[in-house]
Amino acid sequence: MYPNLYYALKDLFGIDVPFFKVINSFGFFVALSFLAAAWLLIKELRRKQALGEFTYVETAVQIGKPASATEIIINFLLGFFLGYKILGVLFVEGALNDPQSFIFSKQGSWPAGLILGFFFGGLKWWEKNKNKLPKPEERKIRIWPSDRVGDFTIISAVAGFIGAKIFDNLENWNRFIQDPIGNLLSPSGLTFYGGLIFAIAALWYYCRKKNISFIKLADATSPSLMLAYGIGRMGCQVAGDGDWGIINTYPKPASWFPDWLWAYDYPHNVNKEGVPIPNCTWSDYCYHLQPPVFPTPLYEIIIALLLFAFLWSIRKKIKITGRLFAIYLIVNGIERFFIEHIRVNTKYDIFGFHPTQAEIISSCLIIFGIILYIYSPKWWINKKALT
Repeated sequence: MYPNLYYALKDLFGIDVPFFKVINSFGFFVALSFLAAAWLLIKELRRKQALGEFTYVETAVQIGKPASATEIIINFLLGFFLGYKILGVLFVEGALNDPQSFIFSKQGSWPAGLILGFFFGGLKWWEKNKNKLPKPEERKIRIWPSDRVGDFTIISAVAGFIGAKIFDNLENWNRFIQDPIGNLLSPSGLTFYGGLIFAIAALWYYCRKKNISFIKLADATSPSLMLAYGIGRMGCQVAGDGDWGIINTYPKPASWFPDWLWAYDYPHNVNKEGVPIPNCTWSDYCYHLQPPVFPTPLYEIIIALLLFAFLWSIRKKIKITGRLFAIYLIVNGIERFFIEHIRVNTKYDIFGFHPTQAEIISSCLIIFGIILYIYSPKWWINKKALT
């Protein structure tokens, strides 16, 4: 396992650069998942725009205006934060020993923050003044949904992170009430379905404000969501972040079946869980699980990529609005419902039943997906689509 890129580069290529400890392996793959999903969504939206399923809006913009004080201040604050925290890792003593904790603490480098803040603010001033006109002009430009993918991505990332933190703390309530602030600010502890629900709600509101059909956007996004999930689970597997399965001491189904695919001990996992690894000196994460567990993130990577290929292959064949999103909800719910049976998770006690949070939500997604699949033709014909 590689908790951050420092250990990956050192082990694989012999590169020893302590700064790479800042880049958490899980966060790195999450970033890749957003980039991959955004790229695919742009391609799909452009295809649907060419078919006439989406249209543009005309917006008046000012051309040739100098940089405003607000723009300069915002860019200064962005640069200050990056310098105070990210560059601060290089200048604050001991920060590189645990960069993730440092970033979520109150510590930072004021000189680095101020230097980068003034640089970002000056860069914005230079960029705007370079294109300044003697008399600013108002022009109308066409904005298509594919031009808003950056907005979609940022909204999904922010709302998704908030939702993932909230649902994780609801799922682990006893842990939360012991240290509410610490758990809310901790970089660990994220629940996928919490992120999905909050991201969907935020995008629905954004689409409503921008007069974009949410259900058509959901159809276009469905394959990308499944791909992003698979790439995100790569981060769980590489970092060993605790999203593994229950202890697996069952005999292998066949002698040729790889041990690591059946029962894995997650050496050097980022949570430092398990027992010490004998003679381990090269890593700060010298622990592994004993006995080994089901490598559920690896199973979900394989399943998610197969489901992505399935959704991508049928996207042009599904002609009824809402049905591709319905299929996504159903297959996503089925995959997560069954994987929960061999995952480590908090269980609730509801009238003698002991489901996990993910089992409850995945069941609701399956039911809603079936309803949406059945009634999509009626809702669309009667112009009652979810917009």
